[in-house]
Amino acid sequence: MTSSVPSDVVGRRILCDTEYATVRYAGSVPPTTGLWLGVEWDNPQRGKHNGNHEGVQYFKCDHPTGGSFIRPNKANFGVDFLIAVKNRYGLNVEQDVERETENALVIGKKTVELVGFDSVIEQQSQLNKLVDISVRECAVSHAGQKEEISRTCPNIRSINLSKNLLPSWEKVTDIACQVQNLESLDLSENKIKFPSDSASITCTLSKLRVLALNRTGITWAEVLLCAPGWPALEELYLASNDITVLERPINVLQTLKLLDLSNNQLIDGSQLHLIAYLPRLEQLILSNTGISSIHFPDVGFGCKTKMFPLLQRLVVDDNKILQWSFINELDKLQCLQSLHCQNNPLMGTEKNPETVRQLIIAKIGQLKFLNKSEIFPDERKGAELDYRKMFGNDWIMAGGNQNPDKNRPNEEFLAAHPRYQLLCLTLTIKCPDKPDQKPIEKKLPDSMTIQKVKGLLYRLLKIPGSELKLSYESSKSILSAMGEDWHLL
Repeated sequence: MTSSVPSDVVGRRILCDTEYATVRYAGSVPPTTGLWLGVEWDNPQRGKHNGNHEGVQYFKCDHPTGGSFIRPNKANFGVDFLIAVKNRYGLNVEQDVERETENALVIGKKTVELVGFDSVIEQQSQLNKLVDISVRECAVSHAGQKEEISRTCPNIRSINLSKNLLPSWEKVTDIACQVQNLESLDLSENKIKFPSDSASITCTLSKLRVLALNRTGITWAEVLLCAPGWPALEELYLASNDITVLERPINVLQTLKLLDLSNNQLIDGSQLHLIAYLPRLEQLILSNTGISSIHFPDVGFGCKTKMFPLLQRLVVDDNKILQWSFINELDKLQCLQSLHCQNNPLMGTEKNPETVRQLIIAKIGQLKFLNKSEIFPDERKGAELDYRKMFGNDWIMAGGNQNPDKNRPNEEFLAAHPRYQLLCLTLTIKCPDKPDQKPIEKKLPDSMTIQKVKGLLYRLLKIPGSELKLSYESSKSILSAMGEDWHLL
């Protein structure tokens, strides 16, 4: 290789004008003379072929027009991390040293000019103070001199290294492992070669809490392979990586609170079962993952699943959700409070979009936010009342009855409306004249009239309706007289 081309050039990431590429070949291309680099462009529209020239296959590309041959002088192989930092923050010591100064120091009989001495000290001081660093699109390709980062920038907590020229996970850890207190690392839009076995992973980022690997080409298997090096990780962003299948994390990712899998076309919703037992997961982002269904088979309707035990926020925007069974299943989640589900076919199943919102609220009992909008108590009360009215006739046709003893809706109705029965009023019936009698609890629909309640009490207590004087007490009122017989509960 020539002095201008690195010895490990094959596999290196380069920048040519404004286009990114990976070097796949370095050598001659007869009948021309001189050194050529065969590159695979990130943007296949930039290329001309698939690495084949005049019948000879010099390298291969994923796309039939993803490759080109370029001369080495056209390739930018990048800079080390500290050079990028100094350039980004205007702290390039080498440039300032070239500036003349009038300051001088006499040592014996010699006069020594202090060229840029003060600026060097000042810049080193400023590098020491850097906490949050962004070198996005600064052509960073490697760490530089060993331990130089830890000596120069000891206080770094956060690094944005997105869209650079980092070719491998090894080059990433060469940088990150010098930052002892690193808490946040963004590596998005780097085409990184990840380890294929655990023996290649030698660095543990013990304080890393936030890691972004969007558009890096990582697979879920590679995530699990690298995850032992992130023992304290809380947020993991994996958007747009063509992840289609998941595996159950074993002894890794146990501290994870947020997982972003958006823009990965998962095979189906059952893949989610494999990550359902992450013990601390609070937020799951599944936008544009192609899912249309979800099911928690460990429990029936009306019960809470053990899956996703702490999940509070779920994002399923831009998917293929069409059936209300998807929403019904979400009521099984123990802690779900926030749901984002815009741009799904389900949202267009009713003429009025507001009706869809009300149905979702009624079907998920603990929900507090829907599509970023807070659900206030009055809205929930109205949504649940409208829901009971909307499907009241269906309930009766399915075997529902105002008489609790005859109330036996069929399985089909209960599967379609698992919360309907729960939305009926629960009355605790006490008889002051019979203090020894235990209180009786009955679930009653609020569409039941006072007269029907009297009929029920006659059957339970054998007291004629004409002799009954009804009153009720609640958390807001005590011993208020009930209305006329035709009034609803």
